[in-house]
Amino acid sequence: MSILNEPDAIAALLQRAKTIAVVGLSDNPLRASNDVAAYLQASGYRIIPVNPQIAEALGEKAYASLSAIPAEVNVDIVDIFRRPEYVPEIVDQAIARHVPAIWMQEGVMQEQAAHKARQAGIFVVMDRCILKEHRARGLRAKS
Repeated sequence: MSILNEPDAIAALLQRAKTIAVVGLSDNPLRASNDVAAYLQASGYRIIPVNPQIAEALGEKAYASLSAIPAEVNVDIVDIFRRPEYVPEIVDQAIARHVPAIWMQEGVMQEQAAHKARQAGIFVVMDRCILKEHRARGLRAKS
């Protein structure tokens, strides 16, 4: 498995990913989660909102949890906008879904959950903004 936060591995992940489940996505356009998800959507990724408090965001149906997303939907990255105390449950659901990557946004760090995810073969990025990393690598919109 790649080293945590290794820049080339991050670029490779962002280039091959197609679908990103955004846990904690708000339907409020003033929230960072909405801004980041809108950017990712405009860059060609399919966004799946995960938030039990909303019905939809950015024109996509929202799900109450990762496990509520239909099994036939492949999730390439779980992008987490939740406080660290909620991360272990999210990681458990990601492991159960065999998600290849977990991304914890800036300020979200949960070492025990990250270790558990890595032990399950999941690539983990922690305390970094996916939008900033995408832009920093000059990645183009997906077609």
